[in-house]
Amino acid sequence: MIRREDGAGGRYMSEFLKKRVFSLIDSRAGEIALSDMEDAADFDENYMFTTDSYTAFPPAFRGGSIGSLAVCGTSNDLAVMGAEPAFMSLSFIIQEGFDHDLFSKIMDDIAFWKKMLNVEIITGDTKVVEMNAGIFVNTSGIGTRNKHLERNLETVREYRKYPYRWIRDCGMSDGDVIIISGNVGEHGLTMLLEREELGFEIDVESDVNAVWFAVKDGLDAGGITAMKDPTRGGVAQTLNEMAEKSGTGIIVEEDQIPVREDVRAVCDALGLDPLILANEGKVVIAVIPEMADDVLRALKKHDRNAKIIGHATEKFREVVIRTEIGTEKILPPPALDPVPRVC
Repeated sequence: MIRREDGAGGRYMSEFLKKRVFSLIDSRAGEIALSDMEDAADFDENYMFTTDSYTAFPPAFRGGSIGSLAVCGTSNDLAVMGAEPAFMSLSFIIQEGFDHDLFSKIMDDIAFWKKMLNVEIITGDTKVVEMNAGIFVNTSGIGTRNKHLERNLETVREYRKYPYRWIRDCGMSDGDVIIISGNVGEHGLTMLLEREELGFEIDVESDVNAVWFAVKDGLDAGGITAMKDPTRGGVAQTLNEMAEKSGTGIIVEEDQIPVREDVRAVCDALGLDPLILANEGKVVIAVIPEMADDVLRALKKHDRNAKIIGHATEKFREVVIRTEIGTEKILPPPALDPVPRVC
């Protein structure tokens, strides 16, 4: 029997896919294989392809909607590979009786981000069903090779051998500096507070956003070796995936991870770790040490909370977090998302 945690973005989902999916249909059209579990895959030296299905409850929330998630999330999966978002598909599965005004809000968000990103939505599909589905959205996206990516690769290769044609989440090496592009934990917490009347008075909203604009400037600064957006499973899952795929450990400074104090306080009260909550407008980046300050400055033009949070190391293979009191502990990948149906 398939469990909810088999699709929750953590360790169980990875095990499920390896056993039930990749063992039967693994393939590749370019550099990246399906079983590499990257955010997108290339099918030509100049094109990157991704697809994602979105289920969010509630479907509209403070800071956005499932429409924002769909367009931004798909564009983000392309952006972290170094590809510029260009084309998308858009498909709906809608429950019969779904509210027209709510659907209009979702479509307004889709139209807004389509315009912001200058992407073309060129095909799609719609189904209306009797089951208790609410609304599901699927988007696929195609991204293109671009001058920003090429400039970054040239810079990286001035310092080391980099065998990849795109930015790979396995591209990190010993000594690389780890940067997060802004505050973490806000999307997952927002979705939880929108569902439940928990009595917390906190002005927080989803961080759903398109990271391409910040990534583009980071690529222009140069030196980026790996990127990933910390969605389901949060920063903890992302760091562990980057470490495992690169074959190198990561040490993170707890007091450098940007978390709003009120967000941290609510998470503490609820027994949640902001490092495993989903984010929808952030990116974790590994950068060669010599270029880290330049990339950080580029990111800060878009979010002043961007920070250097640690570095890669060959001393171990795990993700280790150094606490504010100086002790060290392993930061494991989460088994599942503590707040389901957030993206």
